[in-house]
Amino acid sequence: MAVVNKKKEDSSKKAKETSIKKKNASVKKKTHLFAFNHINPYDFCEIYFPVEKKFKFSWKKATIITSIILVPFLLLALYYFVFFPTITLNGSDKMEVVYPNVYEEPGVKLSRLGKEIKGNVKIDGNVDSTKIGNYKVTYTYKEAFLERTITRRVSIVDKDLPTLTLMGSKELKICPNKVYEEEGYVAQDNYDGDLTANVVKEEKDGEIIYTVKDSSGNETKDIRAIEYLDDTLPEISLTGANPLYVTVGSSYNEPGYSASDNCDGDLTSNVSVEGSVNASTIGTYVLTYSVTDSSNNVTKVERKVIVYKPEPNTGVIYLTFDDGPHATNTAKILDALKRQGVKATFFVTMSGPDNMILREYQEGHTVALHTASHDYKTVYSSVEGYFNDLNQVSERVKRITGQTSYIIRFPGGSSNTVSRHYSQGIMTTLTREVENRGYRYYDWNVSSGDAGDTTSSDGVYSNVVNGLRKNRANVVLMHDIKSFTADAVERIIIYGKNNGYTFLPITMSTPTVHQTVNN
Repeated sequence: MAVVNKKKEDSSKKAKETSIKKKNASVKKKTHLFAFNHINPYDFCEIYFPVEKKFKFSWKKATIITSIILVPFLLLALYYFVFFPTITLNGSDKMEVVYPNVYEEPGVKLSRLGKEIKGNVKIDGNVDSTKIGNYKVTYTYKEAFLERTITRRVSIVDKDLPTLTLMGSKELKICPNKVYEEEGYVAQDNYDGDLTANVVKEEKDGEIIYTVKDSSGNETKDIRAIEYLDDTLPEISLTGANPLYVTVGSSYNEPGYSASDNCDGDLTSNVSVEGSVNASTIGTYVLTYSVTDSSNNVTKVERKVIVYKPEPNTGVIYLTFDDGPHATNTAKILDALKRQGVKATFFVTMSGPDNMILREYQEGHTVALHTASHDYKTVYSSVEGYFNDLNQVSERVKRITGQTSYIIRFPGGSSNTVSRHYSQGIMTTLTREVENRGYRYYDWNVSSGDAGDTTSSDGVYSNVVNGLRKNRANVVLMHDIKSFTADAVERIIIYGKNNGYTFLPITMSTPTVHQTVNN
């Protein structure tokens, strides 16, 4: 019985040993990673080193092996973090450069243990100062297989506002019935260039708001203020002279008028005329022309019509002087006229001093119009050329005297033939046109000859007194720019008085003296 039990015990022990061997064999087939992920280290030791294991794990040996492996890495780390050179940026790690300024590389400092050293630091990254944007600059230092890197961020920015220029006025009054016509604008930017096409307009509350933005979002605004208002009076222009002289017993014919308005345009048909002229009765009549625009602005203009009886002109001498004034000679003539109590007529030009024209006017003489240039080509090339020339001297007289003169004398007289060289028939047209415009032109029937061969005071005196006639008006042509003429004037006056002549200035009521038109 005991023997049987012992056999069973031996058999059980042998089965147990066989099971352990199979288990160990199975574990050895598993991977190393699987073992470490899923088996406790101590179990692992037990598996690999069973009770009857031949190797015993040693912490001392493990520590030695670990130290051999880790010490070089620790020494390398110590060198890198303590002794390896460090890079320090000059300036900020984030830089902003305002266009059009140029980015200048600040560089870096290389130091070891707090002391600056020299070394080759490589710079990577290009900053284009001409292009707005964000850039990265990298600085790298290498020794063997070790390196250190640092980065700088650079921004090129545009902070300048674009310019916006409005053409024309920025404060406007616009007719209520009109639409504002844009006068123009220009927009420029230091970076984007011409931004005119990017301008946005908005009309709001009586303003036109102009806005422009550049590519960086910088915005500029400007405003044009508009008031829809018409407070400008319409204009009435009278054709012909004002005052207008009409011979008694003749008929009055309205010379005409025109009216225009800044908002409504031509208003001639809206003009009303009040008053009348009785050409059979001597007197001064007033005609009132009035017109109203669509904004109820009213303009009134008056014309005086003088119905007169022509002055008796037989035995009358009209002393007239062309081409002045002259500072010395005109003054000498005015002195003689003043001493003799005689009034004369001066057909002036653009030459000479203003104060001589003012003196003529203040002393009661007639200041009449001759020519601005006395250049026949300019004066007689066309109707427009003639009136452009005449208007210049007319404006001078009005500026000095405050009065508009309608008494004129053609250069060379209405009978001149020199005008044929510049325009055939021009004198025929002009003599009619000046009267249509309210002017009265006067030629002469007595010549002093001082514009020709006569060069002495005796010659001027002789030509004048020999040309006088008692049975007519005597319009004497002289030139106050001639010194010998100035010397003869007082002698001529004395002769006239001694021989029963009277002296008068030419006025709008003086009967005209015309020569035969030859062109």
